[in-house]
Amino acid sequence: MKRQHRKLIVSSDTNGTESAKEQLDSSWSRLIRRRKFLQGLGAAGVAGAALPATTLFAKNDKKLSKGDANLLQLALTIELIEADLWQQYNELGGAVDKNDQPNPGNPAYIAALQNLDGDMPQYISDNTDDEISHAAFLSAYLKSKGEVPVDLTPFANLQGSKATGAAGVGRITNLLSLNVDTSWYFRYRSTQNPDLGATFPQLLNITNQPAIPLNDTDTPPGTSTTLFQPPITDPKALRMQAIANTAGFHFAFIEQGGSSLYPVLALKATSREVLRILLSIGGVEIDHFSLWHDKGANATAQPLAGPNGLTDPETGLTFPDFNNPANQHNAQLSAQDQAAGSQMFQTNLILPEPCEFLSPDLPPVSIIRPTLTQNGGAVATIQAFTADNLFLNQSKAFFELVMEVAMAADAVQPPGQD
Repeated sequence: MKRQHRKLIVSSDTNGTESAKEQLDSSWSRLIRRRKFLQGLGAAGVAGAALPATTLFAKNDKKLSKGDANLLQLALTIELIEADLWQQYNELGGAVDKNDQPNPGNPAYIAALQNLDGDMPQYISDNTDDEISHAAFLSAYLKSKGEVPVDLTPFANLQGSKATGAAGVGRITNLLSLNVDTSWYFRYRSTQNPDLGATFPQLLNITNQPAIPLNDTDTPPGTSTTLFQPPITDPKALRMQAIANTAGFHFAFIEQGGSSLYPVLALKATSREVLRILLSIGGVEIDHFSLWHDKGANATAQPLAGPNGLTDPETGLTFPDFNNPANQHNAQLSAQDQAAGSQMFQTNLILPEPCEFLSPDLPPVSIIRPTLTQNGGAVATIQAFTADNLFLNQSKAFFELVMEVAMAADAVQPPGQD
């Protein structure tokens, strides 16, 4: 059965003038009290939620606790952010458009993505559809419980790609200049756990890099697809491939955040139905991470990496072959992780390696990590997205809203605790 794609309503003329760092510092410098800001924004965040909430949940009109409502508002906020960024990826690189019709996209970008996996366009469309469905469901569920869902459409004012395939509408998120955190790569190969104090360096230093083509001058969509056959030598094809490789690592970065966030939220839920929602959506986010972990790693393996790696001629960003022993070293890894050798770099090792959990005295176990609020909770997720430059040029009001929702979710106490 074909998936039905829905588009977020995007409209606003709100403009941000502060830098992302200034906005973040300002938002984090004070505790924002819970207020009626959400009600002032309205609830038009997701268009086309298929059925009225009263129809969907007519048999269960029990109100949510304040804590459970805060958890679902945070989940909705994250899903709206993800839906916005995935729609940008889908327009340029997806298999089908928002109407479930064949998507012409950006041919050169699609060719570069298919070097990571031949099914990449379909995977991108499916992931996009998943995030839109999550946002639509959470919004409708909150309405059915008498809650006003958070709405980010007033902040859809950022400039997106000007390349062939892009819709040319306002965006909530920035994909044109990203700082992609790649430390997750080591974290999931290590026997150590960040919840027990472990830290991990970057696999690659992806700084101020685009994950989608900027425009047709910089990244021509008419670049012959034959030029994308490894080893790639054409400068325009190399540029587009480096952008696609950055996207591959960014896909995994985004989804590993959800992998940790949903267990953190689920541990705080008091309603069994809310717990069911969080576990059910969270399971799909974990599935996403496993998928993108595999595809991103293909950017640093043969044949795409080539004998000397693949380098963006514009920025110098290089994707080496991490299966080559010559590249399997990082002085910032702990002594224990350095002793693991090739395991820390192996590109087809994508399932979580067993690691410490709860206590070093217990046997290692394969798990999602981190799962503590301070490492993988709501505020930590917004912090990570901000450091990623995902909110570059957003307004102060946007940061205040997402921080308010995040802090409210983190403040929820697990059942049985004061």
